[in-house]
Amino acid sequence: MAHIECRKLAKSFPGTRSGRGFCMEGLDLDIPDGKVTCVLGPSGCGKSTLLRLIAGLEEPDSGKVIFDGMDMSLATPEERRIGMVFQDYALYPNFTSRQNVLSYFMFHKKTPELDREAQEKYRRTAELLGVDIEYLMDRKPTHLSSGEKQRVAVGRCITRDPRLLLLDEPFSNLDSKLRTKYRIQLRTLLVRYGVTTVFVTHDQREALALGDLIAIMRDGGVEQVDTAERIYDEPRSLFAADFLNPDPDAPTMNFLPGEAVAPEFGGLVVGARSEGIVVHVGGDAEGNRAPSIEALVAEARPMALRSGTLLCLRAADRDVYVRMRPEDGEPPAAASRVRLSFEAYHLFDGNTGLRVRSVGRYRPASKE
Repeated sequence: MAHIECRKLAKSFPGTRSGRGFCMEGLDLDIPDGKVTCVLGPSGCGKSTLLRLIAGLEEPDSGKVIFDGMDMSLATPEERRIGMVFQDYALYPNFTSRQNVLSYFMFHKKTPELDREAQEKYRRTAELLGVDIEYLMDRKPTHLSSGEKQRVAVGRCITRDPRLLLLDEPFSNLDSKLRTKYRIQLRTLLVRYGVTTVFVTHDQREALALGDLIAIMRDGGVEQVDTAERIYDEPRSLFAADFLNPDPDAPTMNFLPGEAVAPEFGGLVVGARSEGIVVHVGGDAEGNRAPSIEALVAEARPMALRSGTLLCLRAADRDVYVRMRPEDGEPPAAASRVRLSFEAYHLFDGNTGLRVRSVGRYRPASKE
């Protein structure tokens, strides 16, 4: 295992970042020993480039990658003892799964000691991957599904005893059902294996399911690093608040100009998630001291397979989405007027986008 530090990393490619040539400038990131750190961000933000810099497959223009206090500037990928799983899994097409898993040993001079080591590592790898991996071992990659290729690629990494495991969107070729299945299996495997892992993805549900920590990237920099719960409850910026959305049935955080909610919020942006907003049918919010605003119900949509109704509203010329639970009462009809009171919300600086402060706490999600 290893503690990884990225310090002031910069990397340029022609034509990136609006012609300035930089995809990464001054990036800092700490990757703790023995944990799974998910790097989450939109396409083109530099996630895969960061992974390649850590692996030594790319050289930074400036900055350092440090393993356990040692600068890796002159270390080759092999010397870094890294296991890497690519999006396409990069298996040897003419090898069986067993040969792919043991490929590290096939490129070294054969000795009785090496053979014993290979067999012991194969046994340990098969144990970690589960007993049902054995039926794949005599097949070549062309006869494997995407999920099976992913398991073989992970197995190949494990036999090398890496101190760092790097995974670059390994579920990108799987359908939704298989992604969920293999996401659970991979998390179980990583917990059992206990190796320092960096997992790159643009899928928020993958990050939430797999990561001990989540690093949100934006335009070649790290916006925030923390647990999913802390980022959700205390987002550092508008971008972090908007990007992390664990509820697939509701859009991300609602944002409204501060002055539209309360005069004292001028120059600020109010951000509130669905569970922080109370809908007052008929516009009656008398006696409620929380900031409030009038809204028009554009649509009241029952949520498929879940209890509650998703309200699509218009307030201060913005779209606002609120999920009403059954215990909240009868949902309002479309085209009716309601009042929204903000029981829990964040205030962001309108210029920098950074969070100024948070008020209230979110209501706990209903049990379904």
